[in-house]
Parts: sequence; C-alpha cells; structure tokens
Amino acid sequence: MGEVEEVVKETPRRRPPTTISTTIPFRPRKLRKLTNTTTSSNKNDLALTPPPVLLLPRPLTSPGEIAAAIDHLRLSDPLLTPVIAAHEPPSFPVPLPPFHSLARSILYQQLSPKAASTIYTRFLSLCSSISVSPSSVLSLSPQALRAAGVSARKASYLHDLALKFHSDVLSEDKILASSDEGSLMSALTAVRGIGPWSVHMFMIFSLHRPDVLPVGDLGVRKGVRMLYGLDKVPMAAEMEALCESWRPYRSVGAWYMWRLAESTLSRPG
Repeated sequence: MGEVEEVVKETPRRRPPTTISTTIPFRPRKLRKLTNTTTSSNKNDLALTPPPVLLLPRPLTSPGEIAAAIDHLRLSDPLLTPVIAAHEPPSFPVPLPPFHSLARSILYQQLSPKAASTIYTRFLSLCSSISVSPSSVLSLSPQALRAAGVSARKASYLHDLALKFHSDVLSEDKILASSDEGSLMSALTAVRGIGPWSVHMFMIFSLHRPDVLPVGDLGVRKGVRMLYGLDKVPMAAEMEALCESWRPYRSVGAWYMWRLAESTLSRPG
C-alpha cells in the first residue's frame, strides 16, 4: 500500500508540467517576441532611412566641397594628381530653375553651340513676359516655336515636359528633394526627348550633385581612356569599375576627364 500511495502522490505532481495549458502562454510569447523583433528591425531600418531631403548630398557649390573633392581624388587615384595640377579647380554656374534648365537642354540637343544659342535666345524672347515656365511654354503655339527655329519634334518635347510639370507628375520641389539617382533618372527620362545623358548633365550642372558619372558621354570616356592608357574608349560597365574609387566625387572626376580629353596632356605617370 505504501508503494501505491507514493505513485498516486507523484501523479498530480507530474501533470502540471505535461499539460498543454502550462505551455500555451509561452508559445504566443515567443511568437510575439519574434514579431516584435522583426517590427523593431523594420523600425530601425526606417529610422536609418530618413526622408529623401535629409539624404541629399552637399552640392558641389557648398563651401569647401570642391577642395574636399580634389583632396579625395588625389588620394583615391594618384593618376589624377597631374591632371588636377594642370587645370584650375572646377567651378559651376548658378543654376537655372529645374524646368528652365530641362527646357534649355532639349533646345540644345544635336545642334552646334552657335545654332543652339541663337534658337535659345529666340525662345527666351517668346517667354520673356512670363518667364520660362510650364504655363508659358504651353501657351506657345507650334507655329511660334517653328518661327523661332524650334523643330516640330523639339516643340513636342517641350510640350510634353511642360505638361508633366503642369500636372505635377514632375515638380521643382520633387526634383530638388530627390536623392536617388535611379529614381530621378526614371522620372526625367519619362519625358520625351530627355535621355540618360541629358539627365546626367542636368544633375551635374544644374543640381550640382557630386557623385554622377556620365558613362555615356564621349568626352568623359575619352578622358578615362587617356588616364588609364586603354586601347579604346571604355563602355559603361568598365567606366563604373575604373572610376569606383572616385566616389563620392565622380562628378568632379568627370569634369577633369573633360579637361583631359580637351588637352594634349598625355597619360599621367
């Protein structure tokens, strides 16, 4: 009987650990913990990704930015040192408003500088009373643009650009606040007549972005070929690889490649 009594007494002591009810609270707690960890991670990720305006790089026209770029390029790629020494530091003009700048880039496409300047001056005269804006461009008739020397094709490009700004598909605020090159490229190349090269030029000379590499620009490609002693001008992927060390100042590196391509300076070294 004593042995039987011991077994009976042990049974209730064992039951609580083996019942499902004692484990149920732990399972959802574990799930909640995992869920909270994921949510916390997501929150941390979001915290590390502030609004685009906070991620904007310092424009090249910011005080000390060109000097910082030159110091970086000298250290990151010694082949650039004699190129930098042979030229004055780059300077960038006060930019036009984004819409005006993009309209100008359309007018200048595939024309000699002299012809483009003449047509652009006439275009400005057409818009002079209300400035170069989406509304002023939309108010211009195709006949008026043709009389100023603007081709029918470019007139359609200008009209498409103005419509996208007028409908707020594009806006100056959105463009200025955009920190991602890919997103800005996609948005602007959706405008008829604006391609990757035009966007790269716009980013460098209007937005003054410091880290733009115009891989499709022949002058920059020629400069890179000269700098590295290549047999032929590099393609986009090779350009990206060769100029990787220039980050985050590839725009300034590109500026020196234009100067190198224009000069008679042989390969440094």
